Amino acid sequence: MSSLSSLYIKTETLETILNTLKTKNAKGVEITISINDETNNYSQNLSSFISQSKEEREAKKTKFYVGNGKVFWTDGKITIAEKKEQNNKAPDNISDDDLPF
Repeated sequence: MSSLSSLYIKTETLETILNTLKTKNAKGVEITISINDETNNYSQNLSSFISQSKEEREAKKTKFYVGNGKVFWTDGKITIAEKKEQNNKAPDNISDDDLPF
């Protein structure tokens, strides 16, 4: 084990995610977690947001933030997981214009 972290997600955010997943007829959601070297004013160094595709990042699409937290234990040895190909494409008949992510 390399680290342990805690993440706080508000009920309203969970409801928004669940409603969006139902609208998109998706089975789940990928969340990106960012760990910073410095803590903020609330003693947090972890933030999370809905993962974006390369095209969304290049288009500078606004991130949908999920929650914040902190790393509370680490042995200093975090390794990179193997990258595997995935197909997370939404159905073509759903418009993403009114959805938060």
